Amino acid sequence: MNAPTNPKELELPTVEFKLDGKTIVSYEGETILKAAKRHGIDIPYLCFKDGYRPDGNCRACVVEINGERTLAPSCCRSATPGMEIKANSERAVRSQKLVLEMLLSDMPDVGFKWVGDSKAEELQNQHGELSTWATRMDVTVRPELKALRREKVAHDISHPAMAVNLDACIQCNRCVRACREEQVNDVIGYAMRGSHSEIVFDLNDPMGDSTCVACGECVQACPTGALMPKGLIGSQMVDRKVDSVCPFCGVGCQITYNVKDEKIVSVEGRDGPANHNRLCVKGRFGMDYIHNPQRLTKPLIRKAGVPKDETATQNPQDWSSIFREASWEEALEVAGGGLKKLKDKHGLKVLAGFGSAKGSNEEAYLFQKLVRTGFGSNNVDHCTRLCHASSVAALLEGVGSGAVSNQVNDVEHSSMIFLIGSNPTANHPVAATWFKNAAKRGAKIVLCDPRSTEISKHAWRTMQFKPDTDVAMLNAMIYTIIEEGLADQEFIQNRANNFEALKENIKGYSPEAMAPICGIPAETLREVAREFATTKSAMILWGMGVSQHVHGTDNARCLIALVSITGQIGKPGSGLHPLRGQNNVQGASDAGLIPMMFPNYQRVDNPEAHAWFEKFWGMPLDKKPGYTVVEIMHKITAPDSDPDKIRGMYVEGENPAMSDPDLNHARHALASLEHLVVQDIFMTETALLADVVLPASAWPEKVGTASNTDRMVQMGKKAIDPPGDAKPDLWIIQEIAKRMGLNWNYQGPDAGVAAVYDEMRQAMHGAINGITWERLEKESSVTYPCLSAEDPGRPIVFDDSFATPDGKVKLVPADIIPANERPDTEYPFVLITGRQLEHWHTGSMTRRATVLDAIEPMATVSMHGEDMTQLGVTAGDVITVQSRRGEVGIHVRRDDGTPRGVVFIPFAYYEAAANLITNSALDPFGKIPEFKYCAVKLAKGGQVAKVMGYGTNNTKLNQAAITT
Repeated sequence: MNAPTNPKELELPTVEFKLDGKTIVSYEGETILKAAKRHGIDIPYLCFKDGYRPDGNCRACVVEINGERTLAPSCCRSATPGMEIKANSERAVRSQKLVLEMLLSDMPDVGFKWVGDSKAEELQNQHGELSTWATRMDVTVRPELKALRREKVAHDISHPAMAVNLDACIQCNRCVRACREEQVNDVIGYAMRGSHSEIVFDLNDPMGDSTCVACGECVQACPTGALMPKGLIGSQMVDRKVDSVCPFCGVGCQITYNVKDEKIVSVEGRDGPANHNRLCVKGRFGMDYIHNPQRLTKPLIRKAGVPKDETATQNPQDWSSIFREASWEEALEVAGGGLKKLKDKHGLKVLAGFGSAKGSNEEAYLFQKLVRTGFGSNNVDHCTRLCHASSVAALLEGVGSGAVSNQVNDVEHSSMIFLIGSNPTANHPVAATWFKNAAKRGAKIVLCDPRSTEISKHAWRTMQFKPDTDVAMLNAMIYTIIEEGLADQEFIQNRANNFEALKENIKGYSPEAMAPICGIPAETLREVAREFATTKSAMILWGMGVSQHVHGTDNARCLIALVSITGQIGKPGSGLHPLRGQNNVQGASDAGLIPMMFPNYQRVDNPEAHAWFEKFWGMPLDKKPGYTVVEIMHKITAPDSDPDKIRGMYVEGENPAMSDPDLNHARHALASLEHLVVQDIFMTETALLADVVLPASAWPEKVGTASNTDRMVQMGKKAIDPPGDAKPDLWIIQEIAKRMGLNWNYQGPDAGVAAVYDEMRQAMHGAINGITWERLEKESSVTYPCLSAEDPGRPIVFDDSFATPDGKVKLVPADIIPANERPDTEYPFVLITGRQLEHWHTGSMTRRATVLDAIEPMATVSMHGEDMTQLGVTAGDVITVQSRRGEVGIHVRRDDGTPRGVVFIPFAYYEAAANLITNSALDPFGKIPEFKYCAVKLAKGGQVAKVMGYGTNNTKLNQAAITT
């Protein structure tokens, strides 16, 4: 059903006026331009962009209002009842055309000197919206005006992603509003006066030398091509546009691929519910990884006699000495046959599978079904074990659901935004824009993190606590709220359990006692706690800085307690939101890609759930939870006498040889497998240890759904075909299933993806019952829980009850549990790992994206300047970082936001793999490794591993970038 366009249908306050003799009904406060657009009446405009603050500076949209002496800009003028307006009068049209002519007269003959296509229709519209409006209004430039054209401005092509041609700039300020007000990056400004006025980057720096984070919002905003992606310089014609969803982080931005000659040449942001046209550098400029020449295009089988060497540093382009090409039939027989032989010989517990959070919901569902019904065990897991497993464990225990209570952009209604263990400007950049927008509106951001990150510029308070002291800090806040009588007693009485145990437990956690432990002054702890308890609405959002500890579950328990005792949950702007990392980690978990849960978090050892799935799938199922990622690695190296020893694995789209902790052990385990099948798009570090490598499809090459961090199920559509003989992942999984003896029969296009989705919908027991495949094809995005076709979905949950058996939140006390490994005299520093803005996860995708690799080409370790001085190094020098498990040589980057005694390493670089150093100690509840804390020592100098075959710019040392 189409949404009503008449305000009266929506029962909103309205205003009636006349426009060009036609009676118009507009919303109260709606601009004349917007009302006209809704009613199909064209008024030219250039400085206006829907969703941005109207500026009214170009005057292309002027209209004549009866009784008024001057023409009015329709983009920032609202109608009043009875007003009579003429947009098409002789006076208004003459002024509109004059503005267009004057602006067009200053345009260069071509948009860029690289334009080589001479098609008349393209040249006619070479200056974007300006040319389009000039054509529609039959505007031609008089020779006298052309003779007065301004002096040419030099092109600026210093940025890897974008080209600047201020010769085509009309100073409409859309780029300034895009940068300053939408993305809140404050890089683009408007400088000088009069005829000397111009758009500048920072202090009039070249764009490539500025603090630009390459979100590309300015490019999408520019109406004339003065700012444009380098991928679209030249002919602007594309063969087709395909709507989809971004394949990187969990925000789930909706996008449009521009496809030309069967290549994605650029990406635009769509007005999706999670992003509203916004994108980050990865989503806008990182999609060309799919065209990298290193794509796997043929099935590969390990050559006879070639050993698996986990210590080798192998060029991912040069696999010919290890593998030989094979037909699909042969590769599938070797892959599936090898797994089946191990199962037949050794029993049901000897196989395991790692699925992917980078694939679709349908792939995740089918993959876990294959492991449970074909392999015969629950030994299936994916990267959720390495990111938010502890958060999910605490949430399931406390509120009965592992998903978020409120969506990210619900911070619009928050008076306080409590960010802990998250660096959103790097890891969830579009989500970060909503936080920054909220701060500009007056919301108070509290940043809690051992590192002072970019978002601290917008924070009301930054609590830079000592690493590993989350529980001490949070318990001190809970203590304050209870001690000072600030707890919401009505909420606690009606909607919470176990409060007395929590109250008793925190008696020893006064702010004064915890201040020396966590490093935050007692008065600050009390101030923030009071504000959290008394503010109108507060939302907690957290990242892996909370979850990736041996006490990660306890950290999350404290956050649940904090919102519960203050009643800050179940209403707009208030709740709990673990920011999910990868694009479909939420959906993959929902679909059952975890060892102890069937789809929709139904425990495998629950007799009722177990019986239901045995009947639904028509197969006997294992009654015991399977092993998790790290446990599987230990089981691979177990003695032969162990009946649960893992002997074979099927890995789809995961790279545990880079993502697991203590990589020396993980790589040794992978190399020790009797049979390893890897399905991927590149020759990853894991694939190099495989017996069979199956070339798969990238996200833009498939149809499927993904569920973002906001509980939105979103449709991804196919833009191009996979290269060579690469196949859709869903097809490959079904072919492996056949060779495991499973008789699946999913009919329909794209390997029966719609049929698989429908089965998954049934398996999820109602959570997405109202989200049919047909509805997604039409609407693109629907939020769950959604129980019927008429249900719009619930963006806020827990408003009246929790998903627990009694409908109440369970408060679980937490005590201080120290990290598994503490600094000492031999290893005096603490290592923190994480992601960075330009690169994603293990780097297998983003380091093969041209622009992303050019911006951030090399591995660095961030250190405080005083620690650098003490070590005797400067930015760009090489140091060796060593733990009890391994070491890496790496270049130093100065970052005074990193506290003294701490270093930070992103884990995307195989030549300086951070996980060679990290600790595999596990949280006892979530079974997540302690990535965020281990003891290391530093030494000046060392050997930086050679970079072989990833990106195109790795040899370039960007000195400016590492001295920030």
